[in-house]
Amino acid sequence: MNIQTADLCDAHEDKLAVVAPMFASYGGRPSFGGPIATLKIFEDNSFVRKALEGPGNGRVLVIDGGASMRCALVGDQLAELAVKNGWAGILVYGCIRDSKAIGEMDLGVFALGTHPKKTVKRNVGEVDIPVGFGGVTFQPGHHVYADEDGVVVSAEPLL
Repeated sequence: MNIQTADLCDAHEDKLAVVAPMFASYGGRPSFGGPIATLKIFEDNSFVRKALEGPGNGRVLVIDGGASMRCALVGDQLAELAVKNGWAGILVYGCIRDSKAIGEMDLGVFALGTHPKKTVKRNVGEVDIPVGFGGVTFQPGHHVYADEDGVVVSAEPLL
């Protein structure tokens, strides 16, 4: 899927919200998009594994990690699960690790940064709830599109 967020903004300005610029691209797929699945977690990625173990069906996992810069919520093993199970991408409001390996995978991964430390495992979080960051609310089932120019969200599919 060839996604160009600038073109989506031009064609659908009234139907989408633009996320404030804050993300870096780490995945091997520079542009990605699809229906949104959400997680709200903090320094515990137990729910990330649970989500990515399930069928992705071309969806994008949007992780509200509270912008923590103290550990990584996604690493190469979880990214491999995402590829294996058909996820289009992962958008992390927090950090990832194993960025070199993730950069070689056919998966879109955007995050605030990288951190070498893994998370604790307390099995705490919320699944498929609206999450908000970057001036945008991400609703499960809505659509997100990301590329080199940014991230946009729409209530309906644009592609």
